[in-house]
Amino acid sequence: MEPVQFKTMISEEGLKSTRQRAEILDIFLNTTGHKNLAQIYAQVAKMDPKIGYTTVYRTLKLLTRLGLAAQRKFADGKTRYEPTPEGTHHDHLICLKCGKIVEFEDDALESLQTRIARRHAFKIFHHRMELYGYCGRCARKNPPAGSKG
Repeated sequence: MEPVQFKTMISEEGLKSTRQRAEILDIFLNTTGHKNLAQIYAQVAKMDPKIGYTTVYRTLKLLTRLGLAAQRKFADGKTRYEPTPEGTHHDHLICLKCGKIVEFEDDALESLQTRIARRHAFKIFHHRMELYGYCGRCARKNPPAGSKG
């Protein structure tokens, strides 16, 4: 995202575009995976120790409201954030043992969801799919009771 676009979005919200917000956005958009507030703050603090924890928290809330970030809570109850590039969508596989999160995309699955919604005259606004289980490594180490694996 270009700084000018961000400034426009911020001003449309009636807020000021600050250097701190721009720095947090830049660091956040260049991260990968699903990071919690403390992890994002640690990255920001490395680049600019003067930016406070509360500023990072408020900026992440703002980025979420602007649609630039997605707030996720998986089975462990921890809040994580991930960048949401415009026009993209993915789903998640979450390991209940080690916490590994795998993102995946499947056009056939998306098409099926659209067909099901259409069949029921349902207009989808948003959806998320989270599949919980055990990653290959954890399943091999300690197969869950009752599994056929």
